[in-house]
Amino acid sequence: MKTGVKLETLSWIEAEQWFADNPIVVIPLGAAAKEHGPHLPLNNDAIIATWLSEQIMQCLAVVVAPLINSSFYPAFVEYPGSISLRYETARDVIVDTCTSLASFGLSRFYVINTGLSTLRPLAEVKTLLPAGISFGYLNLDAALERLPDDLLTQRFGSHADEHETSLMLYIAPEVVDMSQAVDDGAEGEGRLTRSRGQGLWSASGVFGQPTLASASKGKVIAEGLLRHACAQIESLDEQA
Repeated sequence: MKTGVKLETLSWIEAEQWFADNPIVVIPLGAAAKEHGPHLPLNNDAIIATWLSEQIMQCLAVVVAPLINSSFYPAFVEYPGSISLRYETARDVIVDTCTSLASFGLSRFYVINTGLSTLRPLAEVKTLLPAGISFGYLNLDAALERLPDDLLTQRFGSHADEHETSLMLYIAPEVVDMSQAVDDGAEGEGRLTRSRGQGLWSASGVFGQPTLASASKGKVIAEGLLRHACAQIESLDEQA
């Protein structure tokens, strides 16, 4: 079975050889600077996107593009270290990445998306790409809906929460500090805020219950995300 390759490790001559078969290009998208509470690092999403891409590369003959480590994350800008691009910029980074590679004859692209606010710009990307290009992306909400109903027990949450912390405990336990994990963010609606009365108040930057996390839950989540992403990538392959 032929495995995939990281584009950044190739010479341009090797890239041309790979491109001759019109492989699917996997684009990891994960923030390298976005708050994830006191117990997870700012590059949490970058770690997840990289891990998922490397796992996919072991079982599918894809070309993995370099990590895109900034995007549209407006909900976290009050927390020091968090970087958010403008909506149009985040969208166009993906458009330009795809169209640049498409000029070499590539026509199928799949984004390993690790955010929720990124779903809107990614949906718009599909409408801006030239005809003949197939484009897909990981929708975390849809993927998580496929998990066993009794896997997660938190009452609320979607950020640095039980599911995300569990995943990190499985794929990168060395960067998780569970002694700092706190359940937070149960009050209000809207973007996360450090100021009461202005949104979803969370002193920690957490929205959810990470204290319920475990590596065993993370294994189930990781395997579920991989199955979901691989199935979608193979669907793109059928469109060739």
